[in-house]
Amino acid sequence: MTEEDPTARDMRLRREVLGDDHVDRAEAARDEFNDAFQSLVTRFAWGEVWSREGLPRRTRSLLTLALLVALGRERELRLHVRAAVRNGVTPSEIREVLLHCAVYCGLPAANDAFAVCREELAGAATG
Repeated sequence: MTEEDPTARDMRLRREVLGDDHVDRAEAARDEFNDAFQSLVTRFAWGEVWSREGLPRRTRSLLTLALLVALGRERELRLHVRAAVRNGVTPSEIREVLLHCAVYCGLPAANDAFAVCREELAGAATG
């Protein structure tokens, strides 16, 4: 029995969490300038961290949402709201994460995150 190629395994996980559309866009945008970065993201984020058994994907999604709120990373937050839903996180759980962030990250950060998540969840419900 042969082991799955680590790069293929890491990419499969990336696709399962983020969705084919996002990964296809990222891969299509690969060029000489960002190729090493795309490889690093796939290898470390997906191959080394998201693939670990210590936390379920749902928990990793919830943590990722909170961290992105804290950092004010709207574009990544949008992506990971969709990923969280794909990982079985409910809108009410996302709301609870945002309320928690309001206390620890600040009201402006949570206010922005509520707007972003509301848009993404509405999009997920319709499409």
